[in-house]
Amino acid sequence: MRVYVIGGGAAGMMSAICARRSGFDVTILERNEKTGKKLFITGKGRCNLTNNSSVQNLIDNTVRNGKFLFGVFRNFDSGKCMDFFEELGVPLKTERGNRVFPVSDKSSDVIAALNKELKRLNVEIKLHQRVVGFGIKDNTVAEIKTENAVYTDVGYVILATGGVTYPATGSTGDGYKLAASVGHTIVEPVPSLCDVRLKEPTVDMRGLSLKNVACSIEQDGKRLFSEFGEMLFTDNGVGGPCVLSLSAKICKKSFSGMRFVIDLKPALDEETLKARIQRDLDGQSNKAVKNVLPALLPKSLIPTVLTKAEISGDKQCNAVTKAERGRLAFALKNLSFTVLGCEMERAVITAGGVKTDEVSPKTMRSKLIDNLAFAGEILDVDAMTGGYNLQIAFATGFAAGNNAEIE
Repeated sequence: MRVYVIGGGAAGMMSAICARRSGFDVTILERNEKTGKKLFITGKGRCNLTNNSSVQNLIDNTVRNGKFLFGVFRNFDSGKCMDFFEELGVPLKTERGNRVFPVSDKSSDVIAALNKELKRLNVEIKLHQRVVGFGIKDNTVAEIKTENAVYTDVGYVILATGGVTYPATGSTGDGYKLAASVGHTIVEPVPSLCDVRLKEPTVDMRGLSLKNVACSIEQDGKRLFSEFGEMLFTDNGVGGPCVLSLSAKICKKSFSGMRFVIDLKPALDEETLKARIQRDLDGQSNKAVKNVLPALLPKSLIPTVLTKAEISGDKQCNAVTKAERGRLAFALKNLSFTVLGCEMERAVITAGGVKTDEVSPKTMRSKLIDNLAFAGEILDVDAMTGGYNLQIAFATGFAAGNNAEIE
């Protein structure tokens, strides 16, 4: 009898290593042609492994069900996570915001170290194995069915199949179906840490990056959330660090009446900005407004701002009225767009998954099936950017692997 880990991503590899170190025979069933496929692209290929901060900070930056993770974070905090990888031969560094990366800035080094340890421990890895069902007997998983095989020597199962983001990496939601098939409740999976789609056309601004701006989410006239920093326009909306953080907070909300608002000049109040605009226009009174505004904002943004302010770009500066100057200042401080939704295809993480009430918070064991556990993104837990989501993957994998039991 052996431990089967379904999924060879971050959580799955950690689970397998820990279960093997505990003395069990371990097999990883991975649907892809190699392990760590999604891990390869995390942190823009640099692999932000964890956040070098306290357990409380890890919980505070977990958007949903943070308290559920207290036990696993206490047993495998960021310090232990860093020690784990440095012991595997991956030197680490801590950057701005306590983000931890390999010194090499290569996610491939992290994957190679994990695979090397799996090989050293003689963990069996079976590739191209898409699991399609379980055989249940006496409230345990007695067999695992893949598209081309059936495994019957099942002692314990750790489900670490990930979510539904970046489906090209194998995250297609198979694990949710497997968990649901044995009675687990699945909280609806939605994209988080993702681009936000807007109703208004943004293709002409695609690729434009804005720094030191304040981005907000408003709904029904109320400001819900704000972030300061950097963002960019995509072909159908917005992305970048500010947007990713905001998306985690809105992905479970109704998008009806929701607005994405950019303050292009957060360092200036509206009256100061009006005076600045008047000074710029007065200094070049015979020029068209559109030819003066590059001193205030990027050229590709000018048509959108002028449209919002209801000013013709060809209008001469000396013809701009006080009311128009006021609308221009307002548009620069409140550049508003209609939110349509979140972009699943390139989302960093999935919000939703196996309901945490049905999982033991210390061991990650199912409360419904005796020999089943969960690890990683398949659970209904997700966090902000900064290494928090990989910390969740590694900590839950550590717990699941170390608490595997075969009767």
